[in-house]
Amino acid sequence: MKILVTDPLSKKGVDILRKEKFIVDEKGKMTSDELKKAIKGYDAVIVRSGTKVTSGVIEASDKLKVIGRAGVGLDNVDSAAASKKGIIVMNTPGGNTISAAEQTMSLLLSLARNIPQANASIKKGEWERKKFMGVELYEKTLGIIGLGRIGTEVAKRSLSFGMKVVAYDPYLTVDRARQLDIELITTHIPLTDDTKHLISDKEIKQMKKGVRIINVARGGIMDEKALLRGIEDGKIAGVALDVFEVKPPAKNPLIESGKVIGTPHLGASTEEAQDKVAVEMAKQIADALLGRGVKNAVNIPYVEPELLKVIQPYINLSEKMGALQAQLAQDRIKEVSILYGGEIINYDLSSITIAFIKGLLTPVVGEKVNYVNASVIASERGIKITEAKSSAIEEFANLISVSVKTKDKKMQIEGTLFANGKPRIVKVDNFYVDIEPKGYMIFASNKDVPGIVGKLGSILGKNKINIAAMTFGREKQGGRAVSVCNVDSFVSDKVLDQIRKAENIYDAKLIKL
Repeated sequence: MKILVTDPLSKKGVDILRKEKFIVDEKGKMTSDELKKAIKGYDAVIVRSGTKVTSGVIEASDKLKVIGRAGVGLDNVDSAAASKKGIIVMNTPGGNTISAAEQTMSLLLSLARNIPQANASIKKGEWERKKFMGVELYEKTLGIIGLGRIGTEVAKRSLSFGMKVVAYDPYLTVDRARQLDIELITTHIPLTDDTKHLISDKEIKQMKKGVRIINVARGGIMDEKALLRGIEDGKIAGVALDVFEVKPPAKNPLIESGKVIGTPHLGASTEEAQDKVAVEMAKQIADALLGRGVKNAVNIPYVEPELLKVIQPYINLSEKMGALQAQLAQDRIKEVSILYGGEIINYDLSSITIAFIKGLLTPVVGEKVNYVNASVIASERGIKITEAKSSAIEEFANLISVSVKTKDKKMQIEGTLFANGKPRIVKVDNFYVDIEPKGYMIFASNKDVPGIVGKLGSILGKNKINIAAMTFGREKQGGRAVSVCNVDSFVSDKVLDQIRKAENIYDAKLIKL
């Protein structure tokens, strides 16, 4: 079998593949058009961030079975197109954990002690000690947003410096936080996959004066203009960035500030990390092609091909139910109970359960979650998962019923497949509904009175948002009800606020599936 390697890959990884008797062609960075012409005849392709595996490339392939991304990000791989063609997409989410954590600590220390600025000054022949007065890390408070693998490693290192660590992670339980010796931040940020400008003017105003801010995650999570305003106002003492909204950040006023240090996305740029991701990817590719199992697949769980044809619709439904639960919860999830009923109980349900967990975690954890590591990530965050079967369900030929517990409440969602294989959400808490789980949806909680439909339609219409479908459910006549609209486009907070302020409407949330 033949494997194509584009972008530089450590020799250690290539050697592993050749020892397994694969034919390995190292072509270097390729454009999408070049890859489209070259892809025929290859059983696998390994890329890094430089080469894009587009739908056109995938369509042009004739033998391709596996696409390997040696690294974490998958922005350059069309996973949906690969799934349609039955091609496995895999990455190496753990290979750069230590390197990214150490890069964070490097920026943290450099920011606290003004190392880059002092270095630049002394190279000019200056000796200005007072100008670069710094602060100690000891007894300072470090706030971490997202306590996955990298965040946990940063926390461990920060604690060794005598820092107080507080963290926010929607899926980290209090017990797990205590084990790590950190304090949880209470917050009510909606659980969506849209974290653009998570840190902006509003959040900066709530911070202590003299705060220092570091972003080593993704460009765009922090509003760079807001960061500059915070520096100019004296609120922010310093900023360190490894990622930017636009890269390279040419003519960026923020970078020109003397209180800002930057690096060109060096989180994974160590010799050790490069070797680790190459070795991990080589082993994963070899195992997949030689039938020894699939690890870190981001698009499909490993299921026998014949069985997969039968249960794939259930897998899709389950993942959407997980994503829906995550976005409706708005609190730290502690327990998940999944009950399967009807004809579905005759199958191996493990991949369907994993699909739910993946859907539940993805809105916050992001693309690092896949069908292989979803259960591990849930366990790391202290989420208890239970699965049960019942043959007593009579309302539907098949049913997936999921109950989720947070600190203060319990929520339930039920889903089924219609005769044509189309997924439907048929119950949300006490409300019987008929929801097609796809795209953007508005969930409105309201009183069951006349005029709700008109109000929703009027507000959305005035804001040029088209309604694709609507469904309603109520506990009893004149009581609490839920109204769900499938819409064709994104709905801003401004529009949602208009809905919330309408008479007899209690709340409204935007869901994206």
